[in-house]
Amino acid sequence: MNEITPINSKGQPYKVSIDDTELKKRVDPLSYDVLRKSATEAAFTGEYTDSETTGVYKCKACTAELFRSDTKFHSGCGWPSFYAPTKDDAVELIEDRSLFPRVRTEVRCAACGSHLGHVFTGEGYDVPTDERWCINSVALTLEPKN
Repeated sequence: MNEITPINSKGQPYKVSIDDTELKKRVDPLSYDVLRKSATEAAFTGEYTDSETTGVYKCKACTAELFRSDTKFHSGCGWPSFYAPTKDDAVELIEDRSLFPRVRTEVRCAACGSHLGHVFTGEGYDVPTDERWCINSVALTLEPKN
């Protein structure tokens, strides 16, 4: 797994710079490994996998708004699934060949570059975008709506 670099896929620095030492102190070891080393939490173990709480899902590293509960759906894949991010520039998409020859699309926080999960298309889910944004619970915090 590669460490996150401070430069995004367009060759520009991320808007939010996060010191890895500080982040390591602030989050649990699994969250750190997912956010910074592109690890994955075990399926069906995440806090938000089956959550139906109304609110906003934010990046655990920088608190940027990423997803809203109204785009969350139950895909049965074992991770929280969304059909769209909050806005087009909330996330960064990067080609992932780590499971060669299979090519996936990695999802990172556009603000700080933290790894979030992957997005898949054309799986036939009954959602408006035909996309499944498969996101690690440990990469998120949920801000409930009152």
